[in-house]
Amino acid sequence: MRIAVAGGTGVVGRHVVRVAEARGHEVVVLTRSTGTDLTGGEGLADALVGIDAVVDVVSTRAQKKEAARAFFGAITRNLLAAEVVAGVGHHVVLSIVGIDRVPSGYYAGKLLQEDLAMAGPVPWSVLRATQFHEFAEQALGFARIGPFSLVPRMTTQPIAAQEVAAALIDLVERGPQGRLPDLAGPEKRELIELCRMINHERRLGRRVVGVRLPGAWGRGMRSGALTPAYDGPRGTCTFEGWLSRSSV
Repeated sequence: MRIAVAGGTGVVGRHVVRVAEARGHEVVVLTRSTGTDLTGGEGLADALVGIDAVVDVVSTRAQKKEAARAFFGAITRNLLAAEVVAGVGHHVVLSIVGIDRVPSGYYAGKLLQEDLAMAGPVPWSVLRATQFHEFAEQALGFARIGPFSLVPRMTTQPIAAQEVAAALIDLVERGPQGRLPDLAGPEKRELIELCRMINHERRLGRRVVGVRLPGAWGRGMRSGALTPAYDGPRGTCTFEGWLSRSSV
């Protein structure tokens, strides 16, 4: 199959490309360097000629609702329009577990991305996954004050990005599936614990301090609302297993 990956240079996107190629698929990474502009739409129709499926794993640092909705809305509309012109038969979206239970500007953008795909003209699959193991390392940089890293108190069920990538390519190979059961890691953990483990293993020298974020957003993060509410597929790679391999 010929698979196009939007966001193919990101944390999970790189794994999507590797897994697809390892299974013998031809992969087209949609980036400006290859002549495609996801936010403006230029070059997309030509890039998608002969493509069987598009996997959308794009992300943004935007946290405000308006900016996140503008980003995800523009990219999703541009992809779907180009897919119709090119005759693409499957649009796959990677989303996040619990985004309809925790108010967040970024999550509002992801919800719009889902809605557009599900209401769009191209057969679709939407897979929600929990935070990747890499999220803990990213959290150490969210708020730094001198040697201190302020980390939000959060219950998570982290999963290896490579396992998410494999699940996405499984979807591509099966064809459109609609909304899938939530995908998560093997166990629930506290983010502050994971951040301290990374800090120790990598010898980063940070002083990690847990912070209770205010309002409904903070309560939702602490309550476990960003973990699956029902049974579903689970990854097998533990955080410790991922950390030991990534530290080599």
